[in-house]
Amino acid sequence: METFESLVRAEFAPKNVYLNTASSALLPARTVTALHRAVRMRAEGTPLGPLYEDVEVVRASFARLAGVPVERVATGASVAEYGGLIAASLPAGAEVLTAEADFASLVNPFHMRGDLKVRAVPLDRLAESVRPDTALVAVSAAQSADGRIADLPAVRAAARAHGARTYVDASQSAGWLPLEAGADDFVAAVGFKWLLGPHGVAFCVVPEDFGGLTPLLAGWVAGELPWDSCYGPVEDLAHSARRFDISPSLFTYAGLRTSLELIEELGVSAIQAHDLDLADRFRAGLATLGHEPVPSPGSAIVSVPGLGHRQPELSAAGIEVSNRAGNLRAAFHLYNIPEDVDRLLDVLSSSTTRR
Repeated sequence: METFESLVRAEFAPKNVYLNTASSALLPARTVTALHRAVRMRAEGTPLGPLYEDVEVVRASFARLAGVPVERVATGASVAEYGGLIAASLPAGAEVLTAEADFASLVNPFHMRGDLKVRAVPLDRLAESVRPDTALVAVSAAQSADGRIADLPAVRAAARAHGARTYVDASQSAGWLPLEAGADDFVAAVGFKWLLGPHGVAFCVVPEDFGGLTPLLAGWVAGELPWDSCYGPVEDLAHSARRFDISPSLFTYAGLRTSLELIEELGVSAIQAHDLDLADRFRAGLATLGHEPVPSPGSAIVSVPGLGHRQPELSAAGIEVSNRAGNLRAAFHLYNIPEDVDRLLDVLSSSTTRR
């Protein structure tokens, strides 16, 4: 019987200490195989029908992970794409409440409108800052820069109390933190981080009534019968969230299909427990070295102020982390082991000693 550990060992064999999933994930072996197969199909002139089927398998897999009906899931290429559609749906002068220093792909589309009132507050004050004229609260479930987790239940309750909608970017949480997408109006996420896929796919969960969105990017794939919608205006848009799809990056879906299969096999709860054990091990080790990370309890991302400049040194030592906002950011995922944490602490300890 396969276990969590045996499944992971069969899929990953990193050649260094890779603690940078918050930037992009390692690809499972099965995903690499699927990508090679898709490339060969293009090279050999094989009919590409199976690659289009992958799109729908991926959509259904993400819907299961998100806990929503598949009809609510749109597929595209970036979070900013869906932020642009949501921004376009708001009336002039509407207030959008965001967290300070949240990720640009989430917040920038609202600034680009030019006629919206975008207000940013500290993350821990987001819920209390919702007011009667707030139309939308937009926030990342886990902050990219430092891993802090948004209090989504409190944000949702405050938004409902004031008649506002919620828009959550789950790019830094989907795959290790259970999703409750049905509790929000809009949820977006990319597939190349904690979902272990190649670059090129993003998801958006929309309300059953589409939440007032206009499919401004609609092409032939947005038709209810895509292959009958190739020429002229699309007369019958998809009756589901697929009306917000863009033409798919087929290779990416071929790979992401197998990545999501692995996520589902392992189970998000098991991945969460594994990732948080490693993150807490790192936090405990930092305390012994006299470093205090940004408080982010319950997060798989740990950021340490003042150590971001050590990133090149760590990379030279075979440890991949990120320098984000001056912080040393380490992100722990299913292919990491306790020895990875200890190796990072050892190098940081040596650096501290040399100073």
